Amino acid sequence: MMKIYSCETHINHALDVLVAQEETFPIMEKVDEVNKLSTKCEYCDTPATYIVANR
Repeated sequence: MMKIYSCETHINHALDVLVAQEETFPIMEKVDEVNKLSTKCEYCDTPATYIVANR
C-alpha cells in the first residue's frame, strides 16, 4: 500500500505521483487533528493536511 502525506500546496503533485506509480484511483483523506502537528508533508517541511493512498 502506498501512502503519501501532503500539505495543501503539494496535494496535486501527490495525487499525480500515486496515479503514475500505482496506476490506480487515489483515496484522499484529511490528516486527523491528533497527528496533524507531528506529520510533515513529504515534499516540504509544513504539516501534512492530507493522506493520499491507494487503499
